[in-house]
Amino acid sequence: MRAKEIRDLTAEEMRQKEHDLAEELFRLRLRRSTGQLDNSMRVRTLRRDLARLKTIQHERARREAGE
Repeated sequence: MRAKEIRDLTAEEMRQKEHDLAEELFRLRLRRSTGQLDNSMRVRTLRRDLARLKTIQHERARREAGE
């Protein structure tokens, strides 16, 4: 997911997306620990997407607090 795509989301959509990504990351970590994970790169991309999403949420919060 690109930063531009995230910035186009509303605050509620961002919260839902964050929840979905965290849930999927949790499930992938469980599958990795049991040896059932086929694509280990998916964990890395999810972690980065989640971090990107949280960064943009933080940017919005700081911008709103500054106004």
